[in-house]
Amino acid sequence: MANKTIMLGNEAIARGAFEAGVKLSSAYPGTPSTEISEYLAKYDEIYTEWAPNEKVAAEVAIGASISGVRSMACMKHVGLNVASDPLYTFAYTGVNGGSVLVVADDPGLASSQNEQDTRMIGRSAHVPVLEPSDSQEAKDFMKYAYELSEKYDTPVILRTTTKLAHSQSTVELCDRVEVADKPYERTVPKYVMMPASAIGRHLVVEDREKRMAADAATFPVNRVEMGDKKIGFITCGIAYQYVKEVCPDASVLKLGLVNPLSREMIENFVKEVETVYVFEELEPVIEEQIRAWGLDVKGKECFTRQGEYSANLLRRVLFGKDDAVFEKQEAPNRPPILCPGCPHRSIFSVLNKLKIHASGDIGCYTLGAVAPLGVIDTTICMGASISALHGMEKAKGKDYIKNWVAVIGDSTFLHTGINSLINMVYNKSTGTVMILDNRTTGMTGHQDHAATGKTLKGEETYAIDLAALCRSVGVPNVIEINAFDVKGLEQVIRESVASDTLTVIITKSPCVLLKGQKFPNKCVVDAELCRKCGACMRIGCPAMTKGEDGKVRIDATMCNGCGLCQNYCKFNAIKVVER
Repeated sequence: MANKTIMLGNEAIARGAFEAGVKLSSAYPGTPSTEISEYLAKYDEIYTEWAPNEKVAAEVAIGASISGVRSMACMKHVGLNVASDPLYTFAYTGVNGGSVLVVADDPGLASSQNEQDTRMIGRSAHVPVLEPSDSQEAKDFMKYAYELSEKYDTPVILRTTTKLAHSQSTVELCDRVEVADKPYERTVPKYVMMPASAIGRHLVVEDREKRMAADAATFPVNRVEMGDKKIGFITCGIAYQYVKEVCPDASVLKLGLVNPLSREMIENFVKEVETVYVFEELEPVIEEQIRAWGLDVKGKECFTRQGEYSANLLRRVLFGKDDAVFEKQEAPNRPPILCPGCPHRSIFSVLNKLKIHASGDIGCYTLGAVAPLGVIDTTICMGASISALHGMEKAKGKDYIKNWVAVIGDSTFLHTGINSLINMVYNKSTGTVMILDNRTTGMTGHQDHAATGKTLKGEETYAIDLAALCRSVGVPNVIEINAFDVKGLEQVIRESVASDTLTVIITKSPCVLLKGQKFPNKCVVDAELCRKCGACMRIGCPAMTKGEDGKVRIDATMCNGCGLCQNYCKFNAIKVVER
């Protein structure tokens, strides 16, 4: 079989894993990597799963590799922080069956809390890093990663970025190659990383990296495209596309293996070209190593360390102007906002009314930081809402947190929030934790998790009972309540923050965008009763606007009849009616 089709980068990565004979993939959803696993789940030949977090995903892939099969784990760049603990040791143990960690960086912060460069972690962990520049390479590099993994006895990182993950290009499809399982042999010095073993394996890692760097000049993923010798570029990933668009006649050293670097190729290229630019997104990973070798190149003094690169960025640096055809146009301001009928809005409206501060977490509920709700005060990383609240109490005392709660989603709670809650129980905290259970991993596109009762493949499975889980770790007061029970919410929040007992409040209402949701009702405004007070507008529902007469209007096409606005109208001007 050999035919061509157009694929997203993420789809092509999944296809590459399929063609490479991968048998197992474990992942935690995180934009821009999420769709890789969703595409993988369509291949019956590959066992795929959602793990509770990226550390677990990496460890599952490591176990599969040790048993002798080709495996992988997928995550976004901040997920690699969570998975770095097993990764650094996996570099020491090496593999049995080939193993690849697919890590998606997010230059420009499209959906992340920071910009970080996975190449730096690969370099620190002494793990090779491949970086494709289009969908065809995404598929091909994925297959090549397994060859390198097994040849050099190492895990491999395939680094992608938002632009590559979500852009499309032509891909030539091939048949799957069924790779025979490697036999497992008990080898304590290789797989048991106690100090005596690790000392020896560290030497193996250093030797392996030297061999790869020496061999890299022959790797097909690295190539020289010699053109005009007056100007040249050393580049990688999606940035290569911008170089080819702006300077099609320039000389280019395209690096597919970005760690370790081929000193031989780079030195030869720099000698041949008069002026060499290192054009790489985010950190000067390649540039700094080249400069350390004493080579004269231009880099971050010309190009920014922040955000996504573009063809126009390159044009501005080289020629002082953008291409007028592609000149950026000012778009209308469209701030992010919770969806109409989102259960989080109900919770935040109550917190806002009570003037409660919220230690926040990663998820849709970060949108509660902005006006008009304005209750989320912190967002750090997965699970940090609970730990931060605990830190506040231990630093400032119980009275300090009488107007604070921790807010975390159901998927995030299972990711790392549960560990933080155990810490609160163990160290005698008295704060209030709110688990906003909307029955999905919302922000990344509605993936299932351990409490939804569905696997990545859509199969029925046991659903973790969040309330029972909280009680089992020793939380003395666990309350479950409907997220739209505004009066009930107000009462339990008032009581819990005032008490000296650790309380978990689980608000239970599904995300309005989940498949199968039905909305038989809608909200309507009786214009005769509307007093133009604007109380209902304070909840920030995008379905609600004010007309020129100052009276409220509700867009029936956006409204799903949640009735939250009705709770805030003192004049009974808003009714919930059937559609």
